[in-house]
Amino acid sequence: MSTTHQRRSSKERFWRRMVRQWRRSGLSIRDFCAERQIAEGNFYAWRRTIAERDVQAARFVPVHVVPDPKPIDDGSGDVSENGLELLLGTSRVLRIGQNFDAATLRRLLALLEEGRP
Repeated sequence: MSTTHQRRSSKERFWRRMVRQWRRSGLSIRDFCAERQIAEGNFYAWRRTIAERDVQAARFVPVHVVPDPKPIDDGSGDVSENGLELLLGTSRVLRIGQNFDAATLRRLLALLEEGRP
């Protein structure tokens, strides 16, 4: 990876982190930027850039509905029936049981998104 690409990637990670922190802070953008000594104009520009990149990156993936689901063996010896299975890329599978906790799933998906390039 080139040094220029690394710098851009590093900047984007920084600004994504700042936008997340601002959303959680409950502060106005002006107060948030003043508190962290960040240029307000840069914050607005990066917030817009990130939103545009996220829209471009969003894509639909095929979904296969199985009418008679087979039990899922997660390797732990527990077999789960009637759950969801999300294929995340080529090497990750997320198995979600029938009685999953929605808040935990939202946190997990947010963490997975943070790690996305």
